[in-house]
Amino acid sequence: HRQLLGVYSLKLGRLYNYLYQQTDTRYTIVNSLDGYDEISLTDDFKLFSNDGEQIVSPEALGFERCHDGDLTAVAEAAAIFDRVLDNTASEAQKNAVIANAAYAIRTFDTKRPIETCVALARETVESGRARATFRKFIELNS
Repeated sequence: HRQLLGVYSLKLGRLYNYLYQQTDTRYTIVNSLDGYDEISLTDDFKLFSNDGEQIVSPEALGFERCHDGDLTAVAEAAAIFDRVLDNTASEAQKNAVIANAAYAIRTFDTKRPIETCVALARETVESGRARATFRKFIELNS
């Protein structure tokens, strides 16, 4: 009943927004305005949700804007994911994950301010709880 979805284009974002409006799902759809299907922090991003639409900048969340090269190629995504969970990823890579996780938390608990969601996502990664949760997920689904 709750979902965060990333799309690579505004046109697709609008389509999913329309479709989700026909359901009882609590949703947030994200599109980085430079074409990423997630909050990349390389550009402003558009949010579609039950509450409407808005454009948010990385700086509004307390993050520095980063560049494509800071995030690296898709082929390295699994290794980057592991480094984020181990809290050894670059700041840009870790922050992109934290920003997306913050909006997932906000989708679930709409009363929390986004700043609180960012802080919770950061603490979860930096404390190692994200790694422990992922290990439990793997264990339960193996």
